[in-house]
Amino acid sequence: MTAWTYFNGEWIEGNPLIIGPMHHASWLASTVFDGARSFEGVTPDLDLHCQRLVRSAQSFGLDAIRQAGEIEELARDGIARFDKDASLYIRPMFWANDGFVDVDPDSTQFSLSVYDSPLPEPSGSEVILSKYRRPSFDFAPTDAKAACHYPNSARAMREAKARGYENAVMLDPLGHVCELATANIFYAKDGQLHTPVPNGTFLNGVTRQRIIKLMRDAGVETYERSITWQEMAEADEVFSTGNWGKVLPITRLEDRDLQPGPLYAKARELYWDYAHGG
Repeated sequence: MTAWTYFNGEWIEGNPLIIGPMHHASWLASTVFDGARSFEGVTPDLDLHCQRLVRSAQSFGLDAIRQAGEIEELARDGIARFDKDASLYIRPMFWANDGFVDVDPDSTQFSLSVYDSPLPEPSGSEVILSKYRRPSFDFAPTDAKAACHYPNSARAMREAKARGYENAVMLDPLGHVCELATANIFYAKDGQLHTPVPNGTFLNGVTRQRIIKLMRDAGVETYERSITWQEMAEADEVFSTGNWGKVLPITRLEDRDLQPGPLYAKARELYWDYAHGG
């Protein structure tokens, strides 16, 4: 893959060695990051992703040594190093070099990587219900997009793959549907759209928020509420939203086959229109 990383005032090609074994980030997991996309010459909601990164840094007690506007400008500088229609992932990060358990904010570091990353094809994914759950805010810093959350997602993904599936629906501590291991989730029933209400156990995704607004503006009844697994299992259609794949259908839920439905198709179409300035 072709990759460029901005660090300490310069762009470096490839995968620069910028974190060592004595740094807080590699020892005690003080890394926060965000992900945005550039594809087909557009960068939807890049500003919102940069703003969320700053909030994540603040949640971890880091010093946001780059503000959101600066991060967005650097991201656009990085994008300009590629062909204009390239499919790219944009990943800015903050982390601490020093601190004992808690971070030393004065040691905060920043980098921004831009690299080739094709969007996944909307061919449909197969998911299970995971035995692993998302933590609540009093158990983990769930208000930040942070590296420390992903080992929990990884074991849910590992569980799914061991059963021949690709992803997993995770519940919150009270047993309500939370999200997939890697993305937010929606389901449709009788022409209405439903998605779990943010309750401090998962990130209120940028793409998720965009889809809710686009669908409501288009006249689709869209509800944010507590959802049981039984409701999800009886859905007419299910799809996911997230920066990695934007809007993707789910075509198997445990042992039940599903088809990409009209509300999924509408959500994806509306998002692509929005991304291209519609």
